[in-house]
Amino acid sequence: MNENMKKKNAVLAQTVIKGLQSRNMTGYYAASKEEALKIALSLIPEGSKVTNGGSMSIFEVGLVDAMKQGNYDYCDRDTCQDKQAAALFAYDADVYMGSVNAMTSDGVLINIDGNANRVSAYAFGPRKLVLIVGMNKVCPDVDSAMKRARNEAATANIQRFGLSTPCSKTGTCMDCKSMDTICCQFLITRFSRHTDRIHVILVDDVIGF
Repeated sequence: MNENMKKKNAVLAQTVIKGLQSRNMTGYYAASKEEALKIALSLIPEGSKVTNGGSMSIFEVGLVDAMKQGNYDYCDRDTCQDKQAAALFAYDADVYMGSVNAMTSDGVLINIDGNANRVSAYAFGPRKLVLIVGMNKVCPDVDSAMKRARNEAATANIQRFGLSTPCSKTGTCMDCKSMDTICCQFLITRFSRHTDRIHVILVDDVIGF
């Protein structure tokens, strides 16, 4: 990454961290994926009940592999035969790992979901959220963050899942009501009433969608 961009991201990250702090959430800045993994593991005690949503970011920094190889009660939703049970495991988990579809520079988190298992767990249930967020997902305000979530994150995920929606053909959100749409629930997290619950690790890299 360009050195000037690295400097910009480092400064912007401090602004985001202050914004998160004002919303009773905790932010961290990692200069690399490796550093992000170290921070994440420091937040997840051994023996914890852990699971995750469909985030690609947690895979990219090696967090899922660390859960599989470490001393954790990890529920792997990808290998679990009972998908409903895997989803319900999240609500009593010690830690839920994931990312965001977009966020604002003053700390508002934006997420879109199709089945609601991820956004519902973000809103309530797991005792701690550990979110890995590439600096590519930081936007100036809620409107631009929502546009990013709908036009970049959602359309990329539609391609990943191989679903047939108008955006799979146009590459941009068409505000559809297709049975394949993954834009069913929108969660805007502007404040956490639960201290030490939401932890956002900002990574100086382009990761996730």
